[in-house]
Amino acid sequence: MGQDKYQIMGDGIYAQVGGPQNVAKLIHCMTRVRMTIKDNAKVNVAGLKKVPGVLGVVEEETLQVIVGPGTVNKVAQAMVAKVGVGLGDPFPDVAVAGNAHQDNKSAVEAKAAEVHAAHKASLKQTWWRTALKHISAIFIPLIPAFVGAGLISGIAGILANMLAAGDLPKDWTQFITVLKVINGGLFTFLNIYVGINAATEFRATPGLGGIIGGLIYLPGVVAPVTITNIFTHQPLLAGQGGIIGVIFAVWLLALVENQLHKVIPDSVDIIFTPMLSLLSIGVLTIFFIMPLAGWVSNSLVGSINWILQVGGAFSGFVLGLAFLPMVMLGLHQILTPIHLEMIKNTGFTALLPILAMAGGGQVGAALALWIKCRKNKQLTRLIKGALPVGILGVGEPLIYGVSLPLGRPFITACVGGGIGGAVVGAFGHVGAITIGPSGAALIPLIANHQWMAYVFGLLASYAGGFLATYFFGVPKSAMVATAADGTVIDEGTSQEEVPSPTQPTADPGAETETVQTGAINFVAPATGQLKDLSEVADDVFSQKMVGDGFAVEPTSGTIVAPVDGTIVSVMPTKHAWTMTTTTGLEILVHMGLDTVELNGAPFSIDVHDQDTVKAGQPIATMDLAAIKVAGKATTVMTIITNMDHVASLTAFTDQEVAAGDEVFTVTSK
Repeated sequence: MGQDKYQIMGDGIYAQVGGPQNVAKLIHCMTRVRMTIKDNAKVNVAGLKKVPGVLGVVEEETLQVIVGPGTVNKVAQAMVAKVGVGLGDPFPDVAVAGNAHQDNKSAVEAKAAEVHAAHKASLKQTWWRTALKHISAIFIPLIPAFVGAGLISGIAGILANMLAAGDLPKDWTQFITVLKVINGGLFTFLNIYVGINAATEFRATPGLGGIIGGLIYLPGVVAPVTITNIFTHQPLLAGQGGIIGVIFAVWLLALVENQLHKVIPDSVDIIFTPMLSLLSIGVLTIFFIMPLAGWVSNSLVGSINWILQVGGAFSGFVLGLAFLPMVMLGLHQILTPIHLEMIKNTGFTALLPILAMAGGGQVGAALALWIKCRKNKQLTRLIKGALPVGILGVGEPLIYGVSLPLGRPFITACVGGGIGGAVVGAFGHVGAITIGPSGAALIPLIANHQWMAYVFGLLASYAGGFLATYFFGVPKSAMVATAADGTVIDEGTSQEEVPSPTQPTADPGAETETVQTGAINFVAPATGQLKDLSEVADDVFSQKMVGDGFAVEPTSGTIVAPVDGTIVSVMPTKHAWTMTTTTGLEILVHMGLDTVELNGAPFSIDVHDQDTVKAGQPIATMDLAAIKVAGKATTVMTIITNMDHVASLTAFTDQEVAAGDEVFTVTSK
């Protein structure tokens, strides 16, 4: 039954991203399912956030759905198993079994959209953002291994200390040795694993990447035989250059191998391409990359250790303060190989415990918001859901769901992280024996019996984030009384009387309800031909993956509100907006098909988030001619995205309508 739960969650995610046919590739990290999307216009982010079990959504170069540690690998595995591929493998270009049939035209359009999206992404990327993306992809598959092996190493260290103190009998020696061997299975051969993953990421042969990673250990070089470092004229040391050298060497390997594939005849390609690739890059790695990368890694590790030793509390404050902005920009990925080099050289990374304080600042800020904004039921509900995983070191729900949207709490949370970092920096020599978790989950992985110093820092970050937010970081807008769905309510009305639209009232038969139920009329958002949603030339809408509703083929570019309600969000590309009604319905109005690719050029919208609108009120305009010239359909869809709140819908037939004509009636539960 457990697998059924994860499959249901995976199916819910698929339903909001346009189905498996709209996914090019899927991987996961410790907290997120990461999908490469073919057509972003088919993604319903608002609906995705409402899938049971989803903690948050991040829209970057990949669509990242946060479901939390422990759950993510099971959900991701269920999702790829449904399609019949492995994690990281390309998804097929045709619909999977159980989905509606896609004809050749749909497949061609999907492929064209994928290529177009990839082209746009390549234009926007800078070289450093591309490099960080590659580094992230190389290490994300290894994070569960780091956590598992690190915990085993921590247990082995505790037992070894107890054995040395006489608290355990000598019979435990072999068991402790076995634990160390298991841990060594990762860290002893880490360069090889990195080489394989790097080759996969750079589109080289994985086995060749593993060999390049392995030769860093100088296998076969046994004293008194040595290889001379051509720069220092001293013997080259096994492991010199480490992970930084492996990544760079495998990147070069991919360039050489792919070029050789182009010039070597197919009949002998399997023989000469791997041999020449390994020979050229192997020699280059041993004589040039290992010495140079070794100098770079030693310099980085030495510089960071010097900064922490000399700067102490000040360095800790700056690092703890700056880490969350680094996460926002994606710059934190560059720290992974630095952490691993520090662990290799010193047995622990003194950087990770300081950076982990940033999550503690988020927890403190969230607690302050919970207390000061207790009348805001929507915000407090988000905090209650995100706080437990935040304490365990999963900070994304708090960042993207709470502090960052409010603005000031994000800044005061950073201050809390700086205060915690200052405390850890003042203690000094507080390190983690592996990477992966943070927050309270990092406590068992703190080296050299310094876990109390880490806990003091964590408590200081909680307190710092709490105080800074409580006194300086709470915007007035966050303290406005709202229902659980975000609807502003009268201060004179008890908030407990206003239920969430997704939850029934305590007494469904009561005569008085503050959230209305019953029938609500929708009007046509545009003048034109009214159509059943199943007639829309887009599988996501016609198969009602996002929800049910109706469509209009417009003959005029004026778009009006289809119903009374509150604007929730307007897409930056201006081709769609979402809104809620007083009865708890959640509405998506989408202008055109695949029009997200037009970057807002043919649209204008005259409303903003949280504006209250009336049915028939002009909301937007769309340049129908420009949209058609761009090769896009102009269909306007009105969709109810929370169908679990709907008791019944009226049936209707195709007809000509004018903007503002009543066309649709919905009865809420």
